[in-house]
Amino acid sequence: TDVRPDFHTFPPVMKACSTLLDGARLHCWVLKLGFVWDVFVAASLVHMYCRFGFVDIAHTIFKNMPFRDMGCWNSMISGFCQNGNAKEALRILDDLIFEGMEMDSVTVATSLSICAQTNDELRGLLIHLFAIKHGLEFNVFVANALINMYAKFGQLRCAQNVFDHMCVRDLVSWNSIVAAYEQNDYPHDALNCYHQMQSNKIRPDVLTLVSLSSSVAQTKDFLLSKSVHGFIIRKCWITRDTVLGNAVVDMYAKLGIVDSAHRVFEELPCKDVISWNTMITGYAQNGFASEAVGVYDKMKQNDDVTPNLATCVSVLPAYAHLGAMRDGKRIHAQVLKKNLDLDVFVGTCLIDLYGKCGKLDEAMSLFYEVSRETSVPWNAIISCHGLHGFGETCLKLFESMLNEGVKPDHVTFLSLLTACSHTGLVDQGKRCFDLMQQEYGIKPTLKHYGCMVDLFGRAGLLETAYNFIQSMHLRPDASVWGALLGACRIHGNVEMGRKASNNLFQLDSENVGYYVLLSNLYANFGRWEGVDEVRSLARDKGLWKTPGWSSIELNNRVEVFYTGSNQSHPQCEEIYTEMAVLNGKIKGLGYVPDYSFVLQDVEDDEKESILTGHSERLAIVYGILNTPPKSSIRIFKNLRVCGDCHNVTKFVSKVTEREIVVRDSNRFHHFRDGICSCGDYW
Repeated sequence: TDVRPDFHTFPPVMKACSTLLDGARLHCWVLKLGFVWDVFVAASLVHMYCRFGFVDIAHTIFKNMPFRDMGCWNSMISGFCQNGNAKEALRILDDLIFEGMEMDSVTVATSLSICAQTNDELRGLLIHLFAIKHGLEFNVFVANALINMYAKFGQLRCAQNVFDHMCVRDLVSWNSIVAAYEQNDYPHDALNCYHQMQSNKIRPDVLTLVSLSSSVAQTKDFLLSKSVHGFIIRKCWITRDTVLGNAVVDMYAKLGIVDSAHRVFEELPCKDVISWNTMITGYAQNGFASEAVGVYDKMKQNDDVTPNLATCVSVLPAYAHLGAMRDGKRIHAQVLKKNLDLDVFVGTCLIDLYGKCGKLDEAMSLFYEVSRETSVPWNAIISCHGLHGFGETCLKLFESMLNEGVKPDHVTFLSLLTACSHTGLVDQGKRCFDLMQQEYGIKPTLKHYGCMVDLFGRAGLLETAYNFIQSMHLRPDASVWGALLGACRIHGNVEMGRKASNNLFQLDSENVGYYVLLSNLYANFGRWEGVDEVRSLARDKGLWKTPGWSSIELNNRVEVFYTGSNQSHPQCEEIYTEMAVLNGKIKGLGYVPDYSFVLQDVEDDEKESILTGHSERLAIVYGILNTPPKSSIRIFKNLRVCGDCHNVTKFVSKVTEREIVVRDSNRFHHFRDGICSCGDYW
């Protein structure tokens, strides 16, 4: 036809563009017809390019406009904001004010979002003041933006105040206040807001359920988690919305129900990178490191997703837990290739990796390279030194942290208390516990209380530990009583051990580790009837002791040895022959087998044979056979190293003139010249 488009035609057509290519074609047509100078057409082009993420092109058009209306300014500010360039968005906002334009409700709402992104609380308050002065604070979009901003700043009273004074509340308003409490770790308040929302006949949407799932996870309410999941299934939202599916996976993972998390993950029709990251993190944070690595390996085989920065942060803790240095180094190489090594979260995970793999020097080097303005990297390096038994160093690092003006958090004190516990620094640990509450106003959690019980217990102060439990402001959980039972096992206090185990079996009767501890306590005193009774209790519940294993990585291959069952190993005969030679040498230096660590009622010669078959010894001898003389050996053990093996390793380090590093379930042991870094205190 002969009908030609005019300047009224292009704005709605550009708004309808679904691809950048269509938009670019329209832009060419606009240039050809000379409509680029029309304010409405130019504003539509700005908006279109911002929508597709091409803010630089939008900004060029914006700068060349002879006249700009309010919509155009708002499009440009919003474009920079939505594409992660808050600094440039603020510069455009300053230009708007400089040119004498007055902000409208859209400008105010967008500007408040930018303030939240940049943590610019002062500017946010000034914009709020402007909104009040010009009667915009009751505008629903402005009010919603204010709630989100104050939530980001942790100012929940201000957020609630804005919400309470709203004349009209839409679904976004309710979602904003629920999310405000959820994101600031006030899950019960978030749930109360949700119930008020229901009372006001407001129907929840997907975003409501995302916040609700996170709140339920924080409350540890297993029954409510099923109700939330059931509601989502009835609405058929989980199959249609990946974001909500990811939230449900995350909810179950944080509740420790990893089987349900994995089932939901597998049922997701469309898995994005966040889905995979959530599942990896869920497994890693619940102690299933091998499963986390397995999910990561599957993710790499999937062509539809590409691992990102968050993937590195998710999988590195799993490699650290497994002591998989080689695989961790591969991630480090990828991080360096993408210039992501200075990111504080990736850097912290790498510090954790190298520290937990026994490479403290490398961990310290990385620590000095990353930004140390928050407590996150400090917590990681303090924790690593504590794991190696360097309690005094942890306290010095804490002092440096305070000198640099970094505020400690609950994780900092947890790391410090753990370090003090492993090195017997009772007085220093008590000071840290008091400092945490009195100076920084941090309320102790059950983990902090558990560390204090462990601190007193390891030092032999069992009565003090028991009295401390009795005086706790929180109800003791299994970890607290477990710490006391472990101390009773170390110091041989059967009666106190009975008290601890009675409480433990009421709280967590399904944890086989507690039955093993009590059984070992009885066995140490030859009370075999008690051993049989405890083992029978465990068997009746279908519980079996976790098999002990140790691993060693040599020549890009990980060898795993299990206690007492390695006859199929190709070097089995060589290992036992070399072990016999070493046993002869260390006995000549004064080694005497400690049969108290044999938990079976058998003859002494059989007890010695059982001790010889412990997994850490087999791994050490394998390392000696397959590495150059006097080189270091690194062993990883899934359980606590036994006292006799600890003694043997000291003698072996002296005989072979090697450094032997053993990481057990509790900490690192560095053996050199017949001495262990733990000072026989672990």
